[in-house]
Amino acid sequence: MRGLFSILGMAKDKIKLRGLNGKHLDDISREMTLSLSTEEMIAIKKYFASKRRDPSLMELEIIAQTWSEHCKHKTMTGIIEYRTRSENGKWETQVIDNLLKETIFAVTEKLNAAYCLSVFEDNAGIIEWNENYGIAAKVETHNHPSAIEPYGGAETGIGGVIRDILGCGKGAFPVLNFDVFCFAPPDTSYGKVTEGILHPRRILRGVVSGVRDYGNRMGIPTSAGAIVFSDDFLFNPLVFCGTVGIIPKKFVSKKVRQGDLIILIGGKTGRDGIHGATFSSIGLKKETSAGCVQIGDPIAEKKFADVLIKARDRNLFNSITDCGAGGLSSAVGELGKKLGARVFLEKVPLKHAGLKPWEIFLSESQERMVLSVPPSKFPELKTLFQREDVEASFIGEFVPTKKLEVFHRRKKIASLDMEFLHNGFPRSRR
Repeated sequence: MRGLFSILGMAKDKIKLRGLNGKHLDDISREMTLSLSTEEMIAIKKYFASKRRDPSLMELEIIAQTWSEHCKHKTMTGIIEYRTRSENGKWETQVIDNLLKETIFAVTEKLNAAYCLSVFEDNAGIIEWNENYGIAAKVETHNHPSAIEPYGGAETGIGGVIRDILGCGKGAFPVLNFDVFCFAPPDTSYGKVTEGILHPRRILRGVVSGVRDYGNRMGIPTSAGAIVFSDDFLFNPLVFCGTVGIIPKKFVSKKVRQGDLIILIGGKTGRDGIHGATFSSIGLKKETSAGCVQIGDPIAEKKFADVLIKARDRNLFNSITDCGAGGLSSAVGELGKKLGARVFLEKVPLKHAGLKPWEIFLSESQERMVLSVPPSKFPELKTLFQREDVEASFIGEFVPTKKLEVFHRRKKIASLDMEFLHNGFPRSRR
């Protein structure tokens, strides 16, 4: 850390917010890559003032990823003001209280289609296929990561969508991928490509290869796609990935239960992808580091995808989600939203020594998922995963505290009210 933040910000892993004005709060947000607005930083300051303390570094990082545009879609769910001209020629101001709720959500609720089995509440949507099965579908963009590291950004984009299918309900089995890509023309003059921007031809080759290779290595075909060229995508491509899966209807619903163990499965945790959620919520800058992009490992994901379906069929877990943007912070925070959770970071398997506690919790290392498992079923689940050479590690428990509490070697380094964490941010007005 440097500048004002290094002078005012840190004191024994605490971030001093009390007594700071809006400009100083903005400086901290910028230097820590929190991507939080002045209003949001003020809300955080007031929350911790009510607790009569300053936030820890870990707590500020957790809030930032949870409140990021990437995770909360604040623009789509915010307040939108626009002007229209009436029949008498006068301008009138119109207000949409929640753009997503008043458009897509409203139409879906009005249609009230019986074939919609799960919408707007899980990692993917599910519609009815036949008497016994549903079809799960998910689409997502991975634009910023693909702009700075085309191959890795695109492959982790499709990998994340595949995990959303695996984390939908109690687990859908992915069967096909599709995509839409938008690039600047590949024959764009190098004179138009400014410093820090990759040439469109390089982005195109990397993105197409990344999505193709990840799916092929997992045995999932890319069934359909499209490519669009326009100068509008010179500085930031559109990398739109989708996956479809099949799920038995009896596994559409899931629920975390008090006393469930928090079990982390899949790959080990490293420094790759830290700040991915917050960096993808702001504009690209020439100094943006490719370290914000995760490192994909489709073989690891293939291994746990197969054994996960076996565990589902044996009813060995109650709920599941993936470690996407925000890593364990996001996954555990979302699963424990209505109950509460305690996490013990020293139990998280690491790629290498030396990771700081906040890095462990915020890392976006790919190919990891979190399960809520009844204690009595963990031994069988662990044995099942070990047979397929997949790690299944106990890292905490779901408890009725209504708080997200994080410990490292018996020291509590974060304690946040779930209500504030998920609903405490000021709504944007645009």
